[in-house]
Amino acid sequence: MKKVISFFVVIMIAQLSFSQGLVKGTVVDKATNETLAGVSVVNSSTGTGVTTSLDGSFSIKLPTGKQEITINYIGYTSKKIEVNTANPDLGTIAIESEAIGLKDVTVTSSVAIRRKTPVALSVIEPLIIENKLGTQEFPEILKSTPGIYATKQGGGYGDSRVNLRGFEAPNIAVMINGVPMNDMEWGGIYWSNWGALSDVTRSMQVQRGLGASKVAAPSLGGSINVVTRSTDAIKGGSVSYGIGNDGYEKIGFAVSTGLTANNWAITLLGSKTVSNGYIQGTEYEAYSYFINISKKLSDNQQLSFTAFSAPQWHNQRNSADKLLISEWQKQPLKYKYNASYGFDMNGQRKQSSYNYYNKPQISLNHSWTIDEKSSLSTAVYLSLGDGGGWGGQGYESTDRSNWYGSTGGVPNTMFRAADGTFDYGAIYKLNAASETGSKMVMSTAINKHVWYGALSTFNTKIGQDIDFYGGLDLRYYKGTHTNVLTDLYGGKFFIDNTSLRPSLSNSDWKTKKLGVGDVVYRDYDGFVASEGVFGQAEYNKDGLSSFISLSASNTSNWRYDRFYYDPAQALSKTVNFLGYSAKGGANYNINTNHNVFANIGIISRAPFFSGGAFLQSTTNNLTNPNAVNEKAFSAELGYGYRSKAFTANLNVYRTNWIDKTMVRAINANSQSSLVANLQGVNALHQGVELDFVSKPLKDLEITGMISLGDWTWQNNASGYVYNIQGQPTDAQGNIVELLSPQHAKIDVNLEGIHVGNSAQTTAAVGLNYQILKGFRVGLDGNYFGRNYSYFNISSVGTSVASSTFSQPWMIPDAVTFDFSANYRFKIGTFDATLVGNIYNLLDTEYITDATDGADHTWKTASVFYGFGRTWSMNLKIKF
Repeated sequence: MKKVISFFVVIMIAQLSFSQGLVKGTVVDKATNETLAGVSVVNSSTGTGVTTSLDGSFSIKLPTGKQEITINYIGYTSKKIEVNTANPDLGTIAIESEAIGLKDVTVTSSVAIRRKTPVALSVIEPLIIENKLGTQEFPEILKSTPGIYATKQGGGYGDSRVNLRGFEAPNIAVMINGVPMNDMEWGGIYWSNWGALSDVTRSMQVQRGLGASKVAAPSLGGSINVVTRSTDAIKGGSVSYGIGNDGYEKIGFAVSTGLTANNWAITLLGSKTVSNGYIQGTEYEAYSYFINISKKLSDNQQLSFTAFSAPQWHNQRNSADKLLISEWQKQPLKYKYNASYGFDMNGQRKQSSYNYYNKPQISLNHSWTIDEKSSLSTAVYLSLGDGGGWGGQGYESTDRSNWYGSTGGVPNTMFRAADGTFDYGAIYKLNAASETGSKMVMSTAINKHVWYGALSTFNTKIGQDIDFYGGLDLRYYKGTHTNVLTDLYGGKFFIDNTSLRPSLSNSDWKTKKLGVGDVVYRDYDGFVASEGVFGQAEYNKDGLSSFISLSASNTSNWRYDRFYYDPAQALSKTVNFLGYSAKGGANYNINTNHNVFANIGIISRAPFFSGGAFLQSTTNNLTNPNAVNEKAFSAELGYGYRSKAFTANLNVYRTNWIDKTMVRAINANSQSSLVANLQGVNALHQGVELDFVSKPLKDLEITGMISLGDWTWQNNASGYVYNIQGQPTDAQGNIVELLSPQHAKIDVNLEGIHVGNSAQTTAAVGLNYQILKGFRVGLDGNYFGRNYSYFNISSVGTSVASSTFSQPWMIPDAVTFDFSANYRFKIGTFDATLVGNIYNLLDTEYITDATDGADHTWKTASVFYGFGRTWSMNLKIKF
């Protein structure tokens, strides 16, 4: 309460009224007359400026007399305007969108332009992020976007996920300033690594389907494109302080020189965030920093250096610790309960799920306008990852499974204290009684990487109406993965009895007594290299914009294993996969109000290093003899309507996904759990999406969307079976030689089964109203329906014969409401913004994540619930 009161103490400092003589105006799109939020309006001589509000309006203080302002907005041509403070009302200012490709340091022209780029897209303005993100995870700001489903999963900091049109993270390209961010080994994204993004985002787009990206390894489901600040940053800075539920505090600063007289621009940002976590035992501490140094070398060349990172640590609730619905009802903390939260015999807090990581991302971008027709954009980048997470190990496979807080959706009782917490003290007792060393120990899974690459795009105009783009996409990645013992839990030594190493020439490992700092389970390097080329031709004339795009790439995978092989056999063979894409599309602006578009394309993407190129990339050098490229054939039609008061987009899509590789568990969350690496899976993703923005009154904005998906698996699947440590097994879970006759293989009939793990029907409606000058309130409602459980292969027992899978349990529909308010005012001569948010306003109980059970009903499904009512407040003062 004291923190809340302190906010209002600050706000009640004497406020001075706005200075007179401000220059005012409203910025709109020239083609559609639609107002534009987040546009930079800068005093050309001083670099100071403002950004337009949600209704496109701005007010900027200028010295008396004639002045020049510069208007910048991503995807639009910059505009300079001579103004006179004697005539302060500029009225409506129209700016014109650029061609399909964005001529910017984003290098690959990955940002789409409304009514020109023929793709389905949604734009999230920086003001929306500032006003609504609060304590949410970064992907959650997208939840009102068609086709998007985002959840917090276990609820730990940065442990969220996002699905797009039913596709999971490995099939959604995430790019920052044109540089790909998806993990090179498995394709996913860890959002905890990007805590600084929300504060430095200049533009954020979600492109659904084929997208406008020209990189040589495109995604199947869509892309999320983030562009950060550069020379368009406004001179000045800000300090901010935020508070929220469960001890949440965030303090941050940002400062920018703007574009100086000698054409330099420097932006710095830093922040610190701490919280106890909404979920029991999920404390975290996170830092972020961002620096951009840009130099306009001339009117034709610009150089930009960017570095950012978000080092953090956080305690987690293990993703395997979903519980049965009946078990959640028994917990005093209900959905905040964490089955692995507990203490040792001395009352010291212990945990088995903990993550720490730091991933600096560094890039150098060069943009060169060669002449009136041609330009060249190039970026070189470097990513250095260093961190890891805790994971329990065991003398027997059952000992390792005992580290989980639950089994089959029920809290484990073997190590359960009377108050319901996990009894880590009992592990000490277990180890003390063992004559073979510690039965259960804790290790740290250390994951480091060095990743560097280069992207270069050449653009030239052919005649008056055709633009040609061609370029290179080069990447090299080395990931080092080691497990190191960190705690013997009272034992004197540990014997790694479950990591069988038959390929080693000596067998000392069978009886070697290990201590803290020794390596267990794995120690290898994974390598991925990719070389790609791409080309695109665009035609723009008389309202018609069209393109044809081709790309090709070669991806190489190899590994070096120091744990399971002698040095002479440590290096695997290198496997190469050729990928390609071919796509085309057209947009036609019928008039200033109506446009239609269509696109079609085929993508063939190399299998990932993990779960694709290698049968078991963690423990074995054997390559996958059946690995093939995943392929997608996609087509889409769209219609758009634009006017000053109403905007709407309607699109229909159909994507055939062919030869997917998929990993699923057998007897999930049990001590006998196995894993099937299924191959040759096909799916059909199709649907209809509608979104709109209505401005019936000057101060009222209504937004809405509905997304109707129909995503189903189309055929049978088969795959070899492994234990949870990645070792090949027979049907009973006994470790056997990889691909031997004893190595179990399972066939599963998936035809007609719905794709799970993402709501197939979503809808949203939002109201934003300016009650008083500078004071806005908003209410956003979201609906999630037809959300099928993540399916696993349950109740197989000792048989791995072919089986027909049943439709997974469908999570009950849910509706949530979020409330937001923001007030922009003056503290002395400084601009200030106070933002408040209440998430899940009605404290709705609803399920976000579910794993299907044996009888495909709610009784056997293990689930996570969404967060209850939470809140945040933030005060930002600009100078």
